[in-house]
Amino acid sequence: MSEHSAFKALTSLAALSRRSAKGLPAQVDVVPRWSGVGFSFLGSRFVTPMGQMAELMEVPTSTKLPGVQPWVLGLSNVRGRLLPLFDLPAFFGGSISGQKKNHRVLVLETENLYSGIVVDRAFGMQHFSADRFDATGTEIKDEIKPFVKGAYQDSRGEMWSVFNLATLAEDPRFLNAAMV
Repeated sequence: MSEHSAFKALTSLAALSRRSAKGLPAQVDVVPRWSGVGFSFLGSRFVTPMGQMAELMEVPTSTKLPGVQPWVLGLSNVRGRLLPLFDLPAFFGGSISGQKKNHRVLVLETENLYSGIVVDRAFGMQHFSADRFDATGTEIKDEIKPFVKGAYQDSRGEMWSVFNLATLAEDPRFLNAAMV
């Protein structure tokens, strides 16, 4: 077979392939997704936006501090930085629950604040269809409501309240952990 006839056979085969090929299906029902980190405290599930959290970690050892609110767990050295640890359930008048090995720290880092928020449990990344957002949220304690901005329903039908760590970081009561 000559080079010319081989090339002609290949072009003919390519043309036949293009004529018989089916087009890709149109993606008309693409729904935007929203992602955050899931956690629980006081018996409810929450999710916080990714941009409001610097890190998720196990609870490090800490040193208790004198003259602070009962919800301040202490101060920990994390990679050479001092990280104050706060018990989020206790901040809202409850107590941390579940096994200690499941407790996790959500590290909140802003320009002015570096803090560890201890929760009952973390569930890692959670992804929701944006159309499953409910601005009215879910049934939660009244003390928590100012920090929640709606809720997402997951594929199993469970509701996850959107907890705004930025709002917590601006709360005067949270910022003043000293005993009064």
